[in-house]
Amino acid sequence: MGLLYTVVTSETELHQIIALQQKNLPISVSQEEKEKEGFVTVQHTIEILRKMNEKQPHIIAKDENNVVGYALSMSKEFKDEIEILKPMFSKIDKNLDSTTSYITMGQICIDKSYRKQGMFRGLYYKMRDELKDTYDILITEVAANNTRSLNAHYAVGFTDLLVYEANGVTWHLVEWNWK
Repeated sequence: MGLLYTVVTSETELHQIIALQQKNLPISVSQEEKEKEGFVTVQHTIEILRKMNEKQPHIIAKDENNVVGYALSMSKEFKDEIEILKPMFSKIDKNLDSTTSYITMGQICIDKSYRKQGMFRGLYYKMRDELKDTYDILITEVAANNTRSLNAHYAVGFTDLLVYEANGVTWHLVEWNWK
């Protein structure tokens, strides 16, 4: 069959996102793998994932009935829900024109066996296609030491909005202008 890029429509898909996320947290991957393959920083609860999805459905890639990649949609209403993301939202509020509508990509992750097949780009293009009529730009942040992810974001079309340090980590706040 091939990959299907779509939005989350079931609780099962949310649980599959959590399972894929668990496999790619820094505690789950070696230092070598972090440098070569990247990693995800935030660990979501099923409750917050569900709430975020109700506001703006997440983008997923499925192979048959299995979620093999995801890009989480996070509206600014959730800026106080995840501690590690509070500095990002503060920086956005201070550096972005208040008339600009935006959505943040809360996290992107691809199953190891599906990497290097264009899925990163596919997830982001599906996100753009789903959301470009509602939002002007997509914003996310990438840890400076996650060079694989940072370079992949630049390749899709993201540019630096701001580089800053918070809690001992250097972050690239990047934006993709859809207008």
